Amino acid sequence: MSTIVNCPTCGGKSKVKETNGTTVYDALQDEEVIKKVGQLKKAMQKYKEKAEALEKELEEIKNA
Repeated sequence: MSTIVNCPTCGGKSKVKETNGTTVYDALQDEEVIKKVGQLKKAMQKYKEKAEALEKELEEIKNA
């Protein structure tokens, strides 16, 4: 995943790339941000479902 920081010039969200000691800021487009947020939401939902399944299994083991 890319490193996202605030651009020191415009204050917008940017991807950071370092080449030969030079830092380059590449502004994020709205579509990119929306795509990344969607990916993060899917990943969080996946881990939430796993955690809930493990909690249920643990509860069943405790009650057995």
